[in-house]
Amino acid sequence: MTLDQWLIIGILLATVVMFLLGRWRHDMVALAALLACVIAGLVDGTAAFNGFGHPAVITVACVLILSQGLQNSGAVDALTRVALPANAGITVSISALIGLGALLSGFMNNVGAMALLMPVAVHVSQRLELTAGQVLMPLAFGTILGGMTTLVGTPPNIIVSGFREEAGLGSFGMFDFTPIGLAVAAAGVVFIALIGWRWVPARKQSGVEGFESGAYITEVRVEDDSKADGLSLHEIESELKDVDAQIIGIVQREVKIIAANPGRRVHAGDILMLEAEADALKDVLSILGLKLEESVEDEEDTDADEQAQNDEDDREESKQGEIALFELVVQPSSRLVGQSAKDILLRTRYGINLLAFSREGKRSMKRLRAINFQSGDLLLMQGPPEAIAEFAADNGCVPLAQRELRIPSNAKIWQASSIMLGAIAIAALGWLPAAVSFSLGVLASMALGTVSLRKVYEAVDWPVIVLLGALIPVAGAMESTGTAALIATFLVDSVAQGNAIIGLLAILLVTMFLSDLMNNAATAAVMCPIAISISSVLDVNPDSFLMAVAIGASCAFLTPIGHQNNTLILGPGGFRFGDYWKLGLPVQVLVVAVSMPLLLVVWPL
Repeated sequence: MTLDQWLIIGILLATVVMFLLGRWRHDMVALAALLACVIAGLVDGTAAFNGFGHPAVITVACVLILSQGLQNSGAVDALTRVALPANAGITVSISALIGLGALLSGFMNNVGAMALLMPVAVHVSQRLELTAGQVLMPLAFGTILGGMTTLVGTPPNIIVSGFREEAGLGSFGMFDFTPIGLAVAAAGVVFIALIGWRWVPARKQSGVEGFESGAYITEVRVEDDSKADGLSLHEIESELKDVDAQIIGIVQREVKIIAANPGRRVHAGDILMLEAEADALKDVLSILGLKLEESVEDEEDTDADEQAQNDEDDREESKQGEIALFELVVQPSSRLVGQSAKDILLRTRYGINLLAFSREGKRSMKRLRAINFQSGDLLLMQGPPEAIAEFAADNGCVPLAQRELRIPSNAKIWQASSIMLGAIAIAALGWLPAAVSFSLGVLASMALGTVSLRKVYEAVDWPVIVLLGALIPVAGAMESTGTAALIATFLVDSVAQGNAIIGLLAILLVTMFLSDLMNNAATAAVMCPIAISISSVLDVNPDSFLMAVAIGASCAFLTPIGHQNNTLILGPGGFRFGDYWKLGLPVQVLVVAVSMPLLLVVWPL
C-alpha cells in the first residue's frame, strides 16, 4: 500500500467514526473530511469545491425546491383527501396511507412527503385507536421504500447515477430504478400493512399535539363555483363530518342568522360562520371550495382614504411577496383591547387581514369584524410577515406561532403539478440532463410563484447539499489513489472468492449496514467507487453493483439515525433507539430476498 492509500483509508475511517458518534452534524464531518484530503494532498485545492457543481448536487437541490412547491400549492392535501378512505379499518387505512406515502416519495423528496403526511398519520391513529407510533413508523418506512422507485425519489439514486456517468457509462434514466424499486416497495408496503405494523412497539407519544390554541371563529364566503352552493346547512355539515369544524351561523343578504334551520339552503355570496381548529381550516376550504372572508373589506372610515391612497403602492408590492399566517395573542396592555377589527382599519393601515378569532374556547355570536378584542384573545392574521410584525409591535400583541396553513388554490395546484411532471418528462425523454431539467422547473416555480422568492432557498436542505458537495471529491480521491480498487480486490478475494453473485450480495449488505449507521447519501458516495471497482475486478456488469448500492443505501430501517424520516418520528412516536429493528430487520430481510433475484434478471451480470 502507498502512503496516499493509507492516508485516505485513515480519513475514511475517522469520517465513519465521527458519523457514528454523532457529535458533529453530517455536513461538518463531510467538510472536515474534504479539508483533510486537501491538506494531505489527496485532493487538489483548486478543485476542492468542484463537488458543489456536480449534477447530482444540483438535482437534489432542485428536487427539494420543486417538492416545496407541491407542498405550498395544496396538491398533496387534495390527493390525500381523494386517496385515503375516511372510515376504513386498520389494514385498509394503513395500506392506503403508506401506499400514498410511497407514491409521493417516488416523485418528490421523501422527507417532504413524510412531513406532509405526519399529521394525517396521527389523525388516522386516533381514529383507529392506535398509538401514533404504530402508524408513523409504517408511514416512515413506506416513504423510504417509495424513494427507491425513480431517479429523483431519493438522493442516493441521483448520486449513483452521477457516478455511472463519471465512469463513462452515461447516467441512469428517470425510470431505470423502477423495475426493482417498484417490486421492492410493493412487497414492503404489503408486508407492513398486513403484518409488520403489529410489530411496532406501542409507545406513548410525545410532542404530537404540538401547539394547541383552541377553536377559532372564522367566516368563509361561498363562491359561484363552490360545492356548497345550493346545499342545505345539514348537507354541508355532512360534508364536514370528518373535519373538526361546525357551522354556528350564516349571513345572507347582510342578515346574520344564528342557529339557522338545518334545511336552509346556502347560495353563492352567503357567508358561513364557522368554529374550527386552525389546522382544520384548509380542509374546510378544500372540501367545499370556500374562500376565507377578509374581515375588513368594507371599511368606510373617510379619514383613511388619504392614507389608503398613499399606501397603495406599498400594499401592491407586498401582494407580490410572501403571504404568511400568524397567531397573535392580545396582551393586557394592548391598544386593541375594547376595539374591533373595523375600528383599527387593519387592511388600510397594515395591509393585513384578520381571518379568525379565539377566546378561551368561548363562542361569540357577533360578526368577526364587530367583535371587541379582550386581553388573551387569539387572532389568526394573514399578510406579509413584516406587516404582521409591525402590527404586533404597534398594538401590543405577541406572536405565538406561524401557521403552515396552505390555503388551496386550483391554479397553484395545476401549476406546481405541471412543473414537476414537466421536469420529470423532459429528463425521462432525454431532452435535457436531469440537473438542467429540474433547474428549469425551479425557474418556472419562481416565475409563477408556486415557491416564493423568500422561501426558495429555505426549501433546500443545506446540510445535505454540503455533505454531498464535500464527499464527492473525497470519493474521487478513493479512485485516484487506487484505494477503491484495493478494497474491491480484498472483498473479491476474501469474501466473494471470485463469485460475482456473492460479491453482489456483499455490496448490498455492506451498503445496507452502513446506511443504518450514517447518512444514506454519504453511504452511496463512499460505496459507489468500491462497487465500480469490484465489477471491474470481476469483469462483470457494473450496473448490477451500482443498483445494489442504490437499493442498500435506501434501506435504513434499523436505527433512527440512518434516514431523516426515521428521525422525524422518534419524538412523536415516543420511540427508543432499539425500537426500530423490530420492524426494520424483517423489512431489510424482505428487501434482500426480493431485490437479489431481480438484480440478476433486470441487470444481469
